[in-house]
Amino acid sequence: MKGAHVLAAFVLLALSSSFASAFDPSPLQDFCVAINDPKDGVFVNGKFCRDPMLATANDFSFSGLNIPGNTSNKVGSNVTLVNVDKIPGLNTLGISLARIDFAPYGGLNPPHTHPRATEILVVLEGTLYVGFVTSNPNRLITKVLNAGDVFVFPIGLIHFQFNIGQTNAVAISGLSSQNPGVITIANAVFGSNPPINPGVLTKAFQVDKNVVSYLQKQFWVNNH
Repeated sequence: MKGAHVLAAFVLLALSSSFASAFDPSPLQDFCVAINDPKDGVFVNGKFCRDPMLATANDFSFSGLNIPGNTSNKVGSNVTLVNVDKIPGLNTLGISLARIDFAPYGGLNPPHTHPRATEILVVLEGTLYVGFVTSNPNRLITKVLNAGDVFVFPIGLIHFQFNIGQTNAVAISGLSSQNPGVITIANAVFGSNPPINPGVLTKAFQVDKNVVSYLQKQFWVNNH
């Protein structure tokens, strides 16, 4: 019986070790400025690190987030992402941000997910209808936000923002990853390259094949 207890304790310890290693470890240095040239670099979190003694203020800064994004597209929104590709010093720090501009009434940041990040959004101007869908059962959680309001979109869940005001809207999002990634649902399903077999989509959406064919021929906007 004692042996069984020891074995159970060993299994639990092994499982806890596996769970712990499923997440990125905390950085063991102050920073790791990302560089593309591997010469004299160390590979960390998908990037090579510059010698910290050679780091400069430019490695930790970005200019231009005050400039409105171009919303003259089919969805009426524009996302200006500031991630590790824009600020090399973000490498290993697990954070990034974005400015999102919305055209007057109808500007939409379409349903999408961030596979590697939770998002926290603050509205600077305008009025946004925002929401996300939970995993099964698929419950929709929504709220109308005004300037100064904050909303959180949990990691990996489908979410959106929609301008219901008569003026431009602007929001800033913080994301818990240096490179959160984005999967825009309509683009991924109907605009993939190569296309998904129409038979799959016809069955999945329970619509006529002509509807699927029409959707696959559309030009899907990448507003990021």
